Amino acid sequence: MHDSNFLKEHNARHLWHPMAHPADSLANPPQIIVGGEGVEIVDIDGHKSVDAVGGLWNVNLGYSCAPVKQAIAEQLDKLPYYSIFRGTTNDAVIELSTMLRDFFEPDGLSRAFFTSGGSDSVEIALRLARQYHKLRGEAGRIKFLSLKKGYHGTHTLGASVNGNANFRSAYEPLMPGCYHILAPYTYRNPFNETDPARLAQLCLAALEDEIRFQDPGTIAAFIMEPILGAGGVIPPHESFMPGVREICSKYGILLIADEVITAFGRTGSWSGSRHWGVKPDLLCCAKAITNGYFPFGAVMISDGVGEVFEKDETGKGSIGSGYTYSGHPVGAAAAIACLAETERLQVKDNAAARGEQLFRGLEALKHKHAVIGDVRGGHGLMCALELVADRETKAPIDKKTIGDVHRTTYENGAMVRVSGNNVILSPPLVLSEAHVDTILNALEAGFASVS
Repeated sequence: MHDSNFLKEHNARHLWHPMAHPADSLANPPQIIVGGEGVEIVDIDGHKSVDAVGGLWNVNLGYSCAPVKQAIAEQLDKLPYYSIFRGTTNDAVIELSTMLRDFFEPDGLSRAFFTSGGSDSVEIALRLARQYHKLRGEAGRIKFLSLKKGYHGTHTLGASVNGNANFRSAYEPLMPGCYHILAPYTYRNPFNETDPARLAQLCLAALEDEIRFQDPGTIAAFIMEPILGAGGVIPPHESFMPGVREICSKYGILLIADEVITAFGRTGSWSGSRHWGVKPDLLCCAKAITNGYFPFGAVMISDGVGEVFEKDETGKGSIGSGYTYSGHPVGAAAAIACLAETERLQVKDNAAARGEQLFRGLEALKHKHAVIGDVRGGHGLMCALELVADRETKAPIDKKTIGDVHRTTYENGAMVRVSGNNVILSPPLVLSEAHVDTILNALEAGFASVS
């Protein structure tokens, strides 16, 4: 292994980073993280900080989860890989499927299709939705609806239902038949509606209007995050997702819950759908399913959808999708251990308590610093600060200023994530009160540096 000087010299020179301009990475080399323990990370210079990003929304149990590491090591010794394509399987993936059935039973989900991650899970869910309608004799149901500001990964179908131009425009034309409605984004919406309940009703009306315009018989599914994550942590009013469920059921449209971020306790509930009291037809999960220690994901499938496939006698119910690493035994073993530890620690309860502490602290920061235009959160450990140059006009803050906030916050002990003019916080679900205080104090230093 080369020394730190070599690594710094070659930083970003021979690899391109996701979601970054190669020239920007060359001009501003990324932090080199070399260690992690508990909820803290250490960079190549020995600087330690609380990871308020949680890896990438996925390290819910922190960096020292021994049961998951042990499960991975033991499975590598036993069976490092075998395919679960037709005709073969492995013991770990069978065990995991039963655990997930029990975990998601309150959500009405009982079958699992395994993937390599979140983008894979979204792609599979969208494919299954189209196939489901074909099996039921409604082959014309091929369109998808989603929310503006929503994020659904980077595969072609996922990018097509994404509601943010940053993930679309460079790769267009994308898949036809994908349409977007307004998200219940209280801080910015064309209605200038500041009442979340009223805005939710306006967005639901827009959804139903779009369904009628497109013709309900042409629409396969509506996909949504229970709380929009990468789009800036946008929680809807409590009436919104139940309203979506009602409309989808009314028109025979499948509801896909993209819970790549929200599943396994992030919202203070075991799933984002359960948080709003909704049972989806399909649910995408990944990230926290293995705590980030192994690339893995799943699509959970309801009885209603599953039985249509299982009772098919035409042969058209055969699943023509899958990945080399679907149901990977090492990933399955990691997920089994991770799920057991997640439930043992009841991390959803700590996520709710620490999330409330963090949200209150961020609101206090808003009262002190005019660059903070909006604070969003209040549902577990997912929060965001939207930064503005002027609170009256809501003009987004410039890139340099938010970069200064990010850098100074890091220097003072907390790694946060910048996305556009948002500072996004998604720390591990096992952090303590003291860790929350560290994050808030570091952000205070960051904002003070630009005030």
